[in-house]
Amino acid sequence: MLAWEQKQFDSAVSDAFGFHALQLGFPECDALKTNRMPYRFMACDRAPHDYALNKPLLLTNYEALPFPDASLDLIVLPHTLELSFEPHATLREVERVLVPEGRVVISGMEPLSLWGASKALGRGVPEFGDLISQRRIRDWLKLLSFEVDQSTSGCFRPMLQTQRWLERMRWMDTVGGRWWPLSGAVYFVQAVKRVRGMRLISPIWKKSKQRATASVTTASKGME
Repeated sequence: MLAWEQKQFDSAVSDAFGFHALQLGFPECDALKTNRMPYRFMACDRAPHDYALNKPLLLTNYEALPFPDASLDLIVLPHTLELSFEPHATLREVERVLVPEGRVVISGMEPLSLWGASKALGRGVPEFGDLISQRRIRDWLKLLSFEVDQSTSGCFRPMLQTQRWLERMRWMDTVGGRWWPLSGAVYFVQAVKRVRGMRLISPIWKKSKQRATASVTTASKGME
């Protein structure tokens, strides 16, 4: 799963341009590895025990990021929302700190998948908090004026204990994207922050003033 996600992140962020990029959560995955922005930050709500990346780690609350409004060009959320105490509030905060036309990249585990079903039954799925479906994520993004431009799913094989059975089920990853594209264990969504343009309208009093100062021609009778 991590190998598939790393490949998706590498492809998504390599051509994202700007100055400031932030990875929020899940530091075990270096989601900004291929990004070329000059300022890249790693942030988490708690210090992981096995943090080994050669980057400084910023400890912060996901619902109150220490960045000004419209200050970041790219934010990646690897399983961040399902590990957040308030995922919708976290996404609102992401919208606040992103610049207009800034990008957000989200990965999550799909509850309507074989892995999601296993987790619901308490069988062998890592603890990822409350799973949030891709459909729900897309609805939240739409409400926050994001436009989803790319999405994909992967890891269609069930969770298995042995490498032998994983190899036998490899065909499911090959045909899963075509037969049941929304049922992969992990989804990957990219979206752009859209800001609607404003049209300036002249105040009514300006037009009234122009009419009042216009020259007026009057006719009068001659005087004897």
